[in-house]
Amino acid sequence: MKLTVPVLDRFFNDQDTQQDFRLSRESLNMLLDLLGQEQRHGWGATIETLVFLFWLASGTSYRVVSRAFGMPRSTVHRIVHSVTEEVVAIRHQVIHLPRTAEDLEAVSRGFAGLARHRSFRKAAGAIDGCHVCIVPPSGPDGQCYRNKKLFSPIILQAVCDHHGRFIDTYVGWPGSVHDCIVLRHSPMYRRALYPPPGKYILEKGGYPCLQHPLPLITPYRQPLQGVGPQRFNSHHSRVRSIIERAFGMMKTRFRSIFLKALPQVITAWAIMHNICIGAGRAFQRVRAAILKALSPKVRRLVRGQGVVSRPESEDRRFRGGACGRNSEPASS
Repeated sequence: MKLTVPVLDRFFNDQDTQQDFRLSRESLNMLLDLLGQEQRHGWGATIETLVFLFWLASGTSYRVVSRAFGMPRSTVHRIVHSVTEEVVAIRHQVIHLPRTAEDLEAVSRGFAGLARHRSFRKAAGAIDGCHVCIVPPSGPDGQCYRNKKLFSPIILQAVCDHHGRFIDTYVGWPGSVHDCIVLRHSPMYRRALYPPPGKYILEKGGYPCLQHPLPLITPYRQPLQGVGPQRFNSHHSRVRSIIERAFGMMKTRFRSIFLKALPQVITAWAIMHNICIGAGRAFQRVRAAILKALSPKVRRLVRGQGVVSRPESEDRRFRGGACGRNSEPASS
């Protein structure tokens, strides 16, 4: 393989990585740090990670990726599968529940801000399911995957925080299964892992309103009686939509979702989504610290002339887009 191929030439010459990998350089460096840079036999950790990211972001075939990097197609196949396993192995470092009381309080304040009402200060997450297309098994079992929209997916159930960062994922149930059944079999529900007492999770009307073992708050059902339920539903919809936006960002950024990938790849999408959000927020904190250190006059000048430009936020740039082979349900 030649390092002068356009994809690698742009990367090693510090050019924008969004075009080829749909990730900022900050996100890409964060992933490389998490995976580790130990010496591997063959192509090396950096090259293999770039091959995996190019395939994940572009949604093209192994043949196209092999031509882009100037390597054999069989090598691309091996790299994609091996790096996917490595990314899934770090999921507990990237997808995790709030670890401290301060983190949990920040999540609750964030949801109250999204809802624009202090009554949602007890919210600790938003939950929903996402249907991801697969090639169903042959024979009668394949009909079990067909959902009401007449395509065959598996279900990704996820809980996110106020930034749209996934804090729990559960993958693998057939698309014909109702979201309530998936919820009742998830580790979060069975083990009552989250949220802590006094907190609750927001969800759509298709789920039950529960107190135990998983506190869930649903909107009022139609028809609504009075102004109070209407206002509550309005605030509830405003804050709960963050999980739908998180799915939309993930689907649009990683086009391999349309290649009918494995459940492990779906988990890898969720991990990469969190890395992108984390890198984008870190960039914003650095920018805010720089602006805070400047005098008010210089700050206004900088903002007006774009000397410190607003970054293309990883967690806001992408909107939109679903599509994995079922084995056993996987959770994180």
